[in-house]
Amino acid sequence: MKIIIFGNMGYVGPGVIERLRETYPTGTLIGYDTGFFASCLTNVDYLPERKLDHQYFGDIRNVPDSVLEGADVVVNLAAISNDPMGTKFEEVTLDVNHKSGIKLAKKAKELGVKSFVFASSCSMYGAASDGAKTEDSTLNPLTAYARSKVFTEQDLRPLADKNFTVTCLRFATACGMSPRLRLDLVLNDFVACALASKHITILSDGTPWRPLINVKDMAIAIDWAIGRSASLGEFLAVNTGSEAWNYQVKDLAEAVASVIPGVKVSINTDAPPDKRSYRVNFDLYKKIAPNHQPKFDLITTIKDLKKGLEEMKFGDADFRDSKLMRLKVLTSLQSSSQLNSDLKWQK
Repeated sequence: MKIIIFGNMGYVGPGVIERLRETYPTGTLIGYDTGFFASCLTNVDYLPERKLDHQYFGDIRNVPDSVLEGADVVVNLAAISNDPMGTKFEEVTLDVNHKSGIKLAKKAKELGVKSFVFASSCSMYGAASDGAKTEDSTLNPLTAYARSKVFTEQDLRPLADKNFTVTCLRFATACGMSPRLRLDLVLNDFVACALASKHITILSDGTPWRPLINVKDMAIAIDWAIGRSASLGEFLAVNTGSEAWNYQVKDLAEAVASVIPGVKVSINTDAPPDKRSYRVNFDLYKKIAPNHQPKFDLITTIKDLKKGLEEMKFGDADFRDSKLMRLKVLTSLQSSSQLNSDLKWQK
């Protein structure tokens, strides 16, 4: 088995490498990444990439055929990966996440890759107040990031056939400790606030719904997708998470306060409604992947984040202006003239 993981040096990639090395101890695992966040290591004594057979540095917008030759599986994690980055870099987001992802899939198919696994997102459901969304529900993407996921799924579908299986994992919002931790995610942000200032401020009225998934459980799902039965269809898009992880934002903050003593939670009751509110139905994933269900619950994830941040000696109340925020990393690289306006490395 030869597996290539695109975008492996981000928040999710290290856990995927760890999981796939366990599943395929003699397999060939290859990483391909721009390296934007390669130095964003947190609370780890070694490079996660040491478990790969090879690490390529390159842009998904320009992947040489030689990288894909002989591969059995492609896992595409590469993306401009949240709403603030998508807002600032909207054109680049659609180019990297959608156009280049489809270009990669077409090239992979031409070169004999058998399975393509795409990290999609439940954010494509957008504003959704009428019950938990299933895979057949109407899509209502509200941001460039969410639109890029919708467009990619739409264009991947016709590529799938008996020789090229496509699996789109519509992940819930990621959370949890990682060797390349991000704090620009709702639960991670709340834990960081609790530790740094003993105060969590919810900028909305706290009522929006968010489904969450631990980053380690995302790796389990990717492992499942690689080995899934072809009987489930040549193309498959599946909500990936757990019913138990559908929470309102205010409940997430209260859960953090229950684990970390002395934390005050403030809710802005005068805030306009946050349109990004959706509950998600995960029944299909539970049915077709019974042996790869999420293992982490909310409280365990909070405790794990607390432990990891404390071991890092974390205490920066201004962490939103630090390199634990992905947008800050990119803008810093631009400010130092290392990246241009299209997020390409300067020669």
